Amino acid sequence: MISQYRGIAPKGQLELLKILGGKLKGRSILNINSTKAGGGVAELLHRIMPIMAGMGMKGRWEVIEGDSHFFDITKKIHNALQGNPEKFTKEMWDYHYEINRQNAGNLDLDAEFVFIHDPQPVSLIRFKKNGHWIWRCHIDMSAPQPDVAARIMDYASQYEASIFSVAKFAMLLPIPEFIVLPSIDPLSDKNRELTPDEIGEVARKFDIPPDRPMVLQVSRFDRFKDPIGVIKAYRMVKKYNDCILVLAGSPAKDDPEGEEVLDEVQNFAEGDPDIRILLLPPFSDTDINALQRLATIVLQKSLKEGFGLTVSEAMWKGKPVIGGAVGGIPHQIVHGVNGFLVYSEEGAAFRIRQYLNNSDMLGRMGEAAREHVRNNFLITRQVGDYLSICVGVENAGKAVIEVG
Repeated sequence: MISQYRGIAPKGQLELLKILGGKLKGRSILNINSTKAGGGVAELLHRIMPIMAGMGMKGRWEVIEGDSHFFDITKKIHNALQGNPEKFTKEMWDYHYEINRQNAGNLDLDAEFVFIHDPQPVSLIRFKKNGHWIWRCHIDMSAPQPDVAARIMDYASQYEASIFSVAKFAMLLPIPEFIVLPSIDPLSDKNRELTPDEIGEVARKFDIPPDRPMVLQVSRFDRFKDPIGVIKAYRMVKKYNDCILVLAGSPAKDDPEGEEVLDEVQNFAEGDPDIRILLLPPFSDTDINALQRLATIVLQKSLKEGFGLTVSEAMWKGKPVIGGAVGGIPHQIVHGVNGFLVYSEEGAAFRIRQYLNNSDMLGRMGEAAREHVRNNFLITRQVGDYLSICVGVENAGKAVIEVG
């Protein structure tokens, strides 16, 4: 499996994976999250699990089940941890715990290394039987609602280690904390090279004109992704530059607000034939790949963001991205080198026009964007980080750990 990345990923990343694979061959690794489709966590696990299996590890992926009330609660937890005020009652926390208790009875939690992803299943730690348990938080917790953060910290403190995407997201926990930047898989359907016929088919499918500049944002329909702000920026640009706007996203089972936000966006865009709002079914990876390649300019104008893998996806395709200066986006975009960071709708509109009026800059920064992703945000690096943490947790307290 690793050999498929030769000539694509940096050689040092592949050498480290070979060493770590030999150290952990035959070991069992379990991942648990709240959905198999929709969002970056599920997408990453779909790609990471086969790589680990190809290296000889016994990997499993389980998903917790819950009703609409449970996911309403977990969405409020997510929003509160990202700084949006929410009201919580004792009944809500008790219900969150009860659903996790039920899942603990239904799931096989037996593994040597267990990765629990995000707040939805965090209380499963109360039902740990064996193995090394690690909590992996993917969201922006730089300014959380204090009472909600305290509740989550109470659970997170019971793990052996925690992982955050960016240093400023980390909580003050009495356990080892690691920073692991997310990644993309260059061999996945979402990121592999496409033929002209494949790209043309998607353009026809969504009525994308070949002779007009296209501005694109790919993301869930979530207020923190600011789709309304994207439309406002586009309308400022349209006063001076001809272009179309495409907003594309897929639903996520654990995001009950998605349909409501989609309705808001559709109503706000109503009457403009140059705005395409695409609700794509899960696993529309080839369509997203083609849309990113068709785009002239890609945005990720988030107001809050855990990391924003759509940024690296577009950059891998040679597109410099205009992104909100929040969360993990500044770790991907080097301002003025491979893209631009913005703080407002006006700023986004200014940068869109700058690109539309300067094709040389667009191409030059696009090349820099692809190389930045190759060196920093490919999946081979992230798998190496996870396996290194497994070795580190298992050998906690040792001053020197030999892996080769």
